[in-house]
Amino acid sequence: MKNNWNGRTALAFALLAAPAAVWAQTDEIQVYDAEIADKGVWNLMIHTNFTPVGRKEPAFEGGIIPNRSVNGSVEWAYGVTDWFEQGIYLPVWTPYSQGRGGTIDGAKLRELFVRPHAADHTFFYGVNFEFSVNYHYWEDRRITSEVRPIVGLHLKPVDLIFNPIVDTNYRGGFGNLEFVPASRIAYNLNKDWAVSLEEYADVGTLRRFDSAHDQFHQVWAVADHSAKGMTFEFGVGVGVTAGSDRLAFKLMVGRDLNPKKAGNPDH
Repeated sequence: MKNNWNGRTALAFALLAAPAAVWAQTDEIQVYDAEIADKGVWNLMIHTNFTPVGRKEPAFEGGIIPNRSVNGSVEWAYGVTDWFEQGIYLPVWTPYSQGRGGTIDGAKLRELFVRPHAADHTFFYGVNFEFSVNYHYWEDRRITSEVRPIVGLHLKPVDLIFNPIVDTNYRGGFGNLEFVPASRIAYNLNKDWAVSLEEYADVGTLRRFDSAHDQFHQVWAVADHSAKGMTFEFGVGVGVTAGSDRLAFKLMVGRDLNPKKAGNPDH
C-alpha cells in the first residue's frame, strides 16, 4: 500500500500542541480500531455518557461539573476513500449538568487515516486528528485539538488495541502535550457480539506526569452488538484513582445512512 498521508505532517500537528490542565468532561468514550465507513457511505453515531458518581468540582473555573452530568455528541462520518474518513461532531452537547441544565458545548471536525480494510488484517494502524471549537464551560480554551494514533492486532477471537492520544490547547511546546491514552482488549463471541475491557487515562503532560493519586484512570466493562444494520456499544466505567469519576455509563448507537448495495461497491 502506498502511504497517502505523510507521517511528518502528523508530527507537525502534534508539535503545535499544549494540554488541557486536567481531565475535563468528554463527549466520546471510545477506543478507535481503524475501521471506517465504506467509500461513499454516510454513518451516524450517537454518543451518550452519564456520570452518576463523579467529581464534584469542575476541571477549571466555570466548567461543567462532572457529577450527575450527561454528555454526548452526534457524530457524522463519510467514507471518502478506503483509507480516509471525514467526520464532524455536531452538536457536542450536555443534556444535563448541575447548575446549567442543557447546553450546546461546541463542534469538532475530524480526519481519520487508516490502513485500508483494517478488519481484514492481523496488524492495523491509523491516526485521527480532531479540531474542536468549544464554549467556555466545556473547555478552558476556545480552540483545542487531539492527535490519536491507532495500533492494534486482530488475533481472532481476541483484539488488542492501543490509542496513545495527545491533547492540545495550543499553549507551550512539545513537552506540554497532555497524554491521555486509551486501550482495549476485546473478545469476539461471534460476528454480532463482543465483550471487552477498556481503560481511559489522563496521566499529565509529556514533560511531567502527575502523581498516581491525581491521575485519571477509569476501567470499563463493555459489550458491543450488531443487528439489522445498526451497532450498539454499552459500557460501565469505574474510577480507580482519586482524580477519576467513580462511576460512569456510556451508550453508542450507530447506523449507515446509505449502506452499500451488494454487488455495487461504489454505491
